[in-house]
Amino acid sequence: MKKKVGIIFGGKSAEHEVSLQSAKNIVDAIDKEKYEVVLIGIDKEGKWHLNDQSSYLLNAENPKLIQLNKSNENIAIVPGSNDKQLIHAGNAVSLDQLDVVFPIVHGTLGEDGSLQGMLRIANLPFVGPSVLGSSVCMDKDVAKRLLNDAGISVAKGLSYLKSKRHKINYDEVESYLGTPMFIKPANQGSSVGVSKVATEEEFHAAVDTAFQYDNKIVIEETVIGREIECSVLGNDDPIASVPGEILPQTEFYSYESKYIDEKGADLAIPAELSEENTARVQETAIKAFEALQCEGLARVDFFLTEDGELYVNEVNTLPGFTKISMYPKLWEVSGIPYSELIGKLIELAIERHQRDNQLKSTVWE
Repeated sequence: MKKKVGIIFGGKSAEHEVSLQSAKNIVDAIDKEKYEVVLIGIDKEGKWHLNDQSSYLLNAENPKLIQLNKSNENIAIVPGSNDKQLIHAGNAVSLDQLDVVFPIVHGTLGEDGSLQGMLRIANLPFVGPSVLGSSVCMDKDVAKRLLNDAGISVAKGLSYLKSKRHKINYDEVESYLGTPMFIKPANQGSSVGVSKVATEEEFHAAVDTAFQYDNKIVIEETVIGREIECSVLGNDDPIASVPGEILPQTEFYSYESKYIDEKGADLAIPAELSEENTARVQETAIKAFEALQCEGLARVDFFLTEDGELYVNEVNTLPGFTKISMYPKLWEVSGIPYSELIGKLIELAIERHQRDNQLKSTVWE
């Protein structure tokens, strides 16, 4: 019997359109002989729609114009049950029971632990890290503190809350970090709201931009080095893919370069690295994955400097699954095709759910 896989996509974040692209690629690639897809699109207002596979997207082939095709069937979650957790909002009729959920909602309220917490309360197995790993990795400030405590090198940086905006002094920051520097929202992905600045005027404009997306920002030094990425897969015994390299054709690897402009960056897979550096990247990727309490999947992004220093830049718990995304491409070159990768992620989600439920039953019996 086919497993029912609920693919939740869209969302209220600035990465809504990226999520639509990721969902399309997963739907196209998933093994239809093994899995029956149930599409749940979240619009930009946060409403959940039960979508038909034949018409769930508008302008599906154009990343600049792609949109969720809202249905008239809104759905809701009923927590506290082991089945019939999803219902039609209008008439309270239950949907068919899902075996697993693939939440490919990037950014705020999607990969920050919020959606994961809701799915845990609903007792639905889901792909990717659980609440703690998701929330920790989403917050660049907290993630880098934990990575540093684990002995993993990260770029030097500062963090500020919006309520302390008046305490941000350009001269002090510039003296500590130098220029150019990067200014980022602490809880965004896909380079949304990120600026590279070299002057005081640019600095203040970038701070204002970053605060439009989050109440906390991170300001980091510029690390000159090669941009290396490595995909990690697994629960208790994770494995790492071959590393790949981003070769940006623009000043930095922006949102447009990642998801819209296919010529925005070249991808070298595998990266041209020595055996020693390949092993270092893979070992550090797994170490970071475990230090940040990840499960299922994550993509670990590095800088490798000329003098051989390896810095973790970011750990992304729900990386893009678009046709130009690194996470699936790295696994494909590593010997796991896209369709097989989706199946492995689904099985890892079910395995973890069964493990966690067994733990709870053991504790309370």
